[in-house]
Amino acid sequence: MALRNILVEGEERLRKKSRPIENIDDRILTLLDDMAQTMYENNGVGLAAPQVGVLRQAVIVDIGEGLIELINPQIVETEGTQSGEEGCLSIPGVVAIVERPQKVVVKALDRSGKEVTYTAEGFLARAFCHEIDHLSGTLYIDYPHQIVSTQEDEEK
Repeated sequence: MALRNILVEGEERLRKKSRPIENIDDRILTLLDDMAQTMYENNGVGLAAPQVGVLRQAVIVDIGEGLIELINPQIVETEGTQSGEEGCLSIPGVVAIVERPQKVVVKALDRSGKEVTYTAEGFLARAFCHEIDHLSGTLYIDYPHQIVSTQEDEEK
């Protein structure tokens, strides 16, 4: 495993659409492992492959309940709305309130190529939406949002 550099806002690869993963090979498994190490090292709760410069459809999420790896994820159902704080490793030092679905159903492949389905509510639903958005080049600041804190605020 290795730490990968996290791209920050302004890097054009963050705005590109990611390609589906056709073959889960050693390169993809290494990518998932590296993404997990990078996310944990940076105290994140999720990371998408484009954030480390790889335009492939892979995301990882861990909101404190264990690592979830999603290959070619798709949100197939949403329900309700919630507003809450979001930050992003690619937009360091900024936290904003963003509206997301309260509940989502996500279908994807796991690292062995088996289809998995997750039904998530609350914070996990928010994390899934946030990371899956990265695969289409969308950042949370693209939605209507209200910035609640910045790194400059914390330094005062």
